[in-house]
Amino acid sequence: MPEKLEFKRHRRLRSSDSMRSLIRENFLRTDDFIYPIFIIEGTAIKNEVSSMPGVFQVSLDRLKEEVEEIHALGIKAMMLFGVPSEKDEQGTGAFHESGIVQLATKLIKKEFPKMLVVADTCLCEYTSHGHCGVIYNQDVDNDESLKLLAKTAVAQAEAGADIIAPSNMMDGFVAVIRQALDDAGFENIPIMSYAVKYASAFYGPFRDAADSTPQFGDRKTYQMDSANRKEAMREAASDIEEGADFLIVKPALSYLDIVRDVKNNFNAPVVAYNVSGEYAMVKAAALNGWIDEQALVMEMLTSMKRAGADLIITYFAKDAAKWLND
Repeated sequence: MPEKLEFKRHRRLRSSDSMRSLIRENFLRTDDFIYPIFIIEGTAIKNEVSSMPGVFQVSLDRLKEEVEEIHALGIKAMMLFGVPSEKDEQGTGAFHESGIVQLATKLIKKEFPKMLVVADTCLCEYTSHGHCGVIYNQDVDNDESLKLLAKTAVAQAEAGADIIAPSNMMDGFVAVIRQALDDAGFENIPIMSYAVKYASAFYGPFRDAADSTPQFGDRKTYQMDSANRKEAMREAASDIEEGADFLIVKPALSYLDIVRDVKNNFNAPVVAYNVSGEYAMVKAAALNGWIDEQALVMEMLTSMKRAGADLIITYFAKDAAKWLND
């Protein structure tokens, strides 16, 4: 008899949909999603963002219906971005008690007290120059910017935000915001730090949505170089030491290696931000009939979970929740 050839039969565990489901390692849930929403000043506004089909700028009087939809889908957290009607050099609207994000937060917490409100803590949407801090000699002054970011975080917490999410990438921003929150009596408000935020070309559509394009230069002196990996670990380590409770990696899709590195090296929840450019590319291809949108989106989001993300900030949250609920 001929000698039996020995090899592994891996296909045994792929033989049917039921078998594949039985041994599946990673799963998506609606609890994994944080839905970003853009709050614009004015009334009766629901503007679709031209570069992000299905994503809208919503005025306060239209906000309740938007949150009702999100809540009905089982999504339990949203991230708020403000689109103010007036801007200035200091980004005053970011930390004013009547700032658009503060007003939106109060409305949401009144109508939907169990909805988790994550407040993006930055100045870029509110500054006339579009940068994430105070400008001095055509550059962002790190330490002066920290003072305004601390004021913004406290104002957001006072309005009822459940989580403060500083995205500015100033050195020391977690330490300063943590101290400010503690001093104001908000010791129990966690910080979801944009610990690893790259200077990425994937942010273009977001700048349409948030009207936050820099009026000069770029953000490469404070956001990270996309070629760097070890630097990400230094950034995340600093934020953990300074008191961060969550660590965001942004963008997600081209940085899944960084998501895994952060997961392996730090004992904190890891959040992948599936950014606007990633969303826009998929939507454009879907609208042209080039892809199966549902299959691609679910594969993409699952890849972020597989890489180590505990949570995903994504503009696909509503679509993904509908597909999961079917």
